Amino acid sequence: MDENNNRILVVEDEKYISDIIRYNLEKEGYEVLTAFDGQEALDLQQAHDPDLILLDVMLPKLDGFEVCKRIRNVSAVPIIILTAKEEEVDKVLGLELGADDYMTKPFGMRELVARIKANIRRASLTLGPEIDQAQPSIHTFGDIVIDMNRYEIRKRGELINLTLREFELLRYLADHADKVFDREDLLRNVWGYEYYGDIRTVDVTVRRLREKIEDEPGDPKYIMTRRGVGYYFRTPA
Repeated sequence: MDENNNRILVVEDEKYISDIIRYNLEKEGYEVLTAFDGQEALDLQQAHDPDLILLDVMLPKLDGFEVCKRIRNVSAVPIIILTAKEEEVDKVLGLELGADDYMTKPFGMRELVARIKANIRRASLTLGPEIDQAQPSIHTFGDIVIDMNRYEIRKRGELINLTLREFELLRYLADHADKVFDREDLLRNVWGYEYYGDIRTVDVTVRRLREKIEDEPGDPKYIMTRRGVGYYFRTPA
């Protein structure tokens, strides 16, 4: 097996799909656990602490959204939602519940493996994406304080609960305050995707961040849009 021997939990109730995923991931050197319903997924996550979870939406007992929500309450493990092609709402809801990414069925194994590697790699970097060691560990912007080392953000002294991906996106934008990044830049530098990834993932994560840190998400003062280009973190005047 591959020397990293990362453990993947595959949650998929259709056995033939689960078997295909398992076969291909084991070829890549991963240890694979399989669950066929939502409750089994929760039990295996608690017992085995996987490095990443592939989570189908349509599951017996507990659906993927409920599983995602419960896992996210206790763990920052990367979660990739598996969703049907026509169900756009599933993709958005999965991300809003704390999933790191989604993939649309049917998908290619090459892309799946690339997404898995990228998500595990990002989760393993304790300093996050491209942290400049010369930068101070605490950034203050108006009423927001970002502690880069402790993965904490406070607004007016109150701790704001962010997912790991939301924090990494905020930190990356804040580290490069007032610089505009297009969505492809952010996928590459925050999500770690060179050629894979849906730019809507960025849009949903930005919207989630605004809902958590902005007084008026529809009229933000920190995370700004440069129309036709991308996003940037504005330094308060």
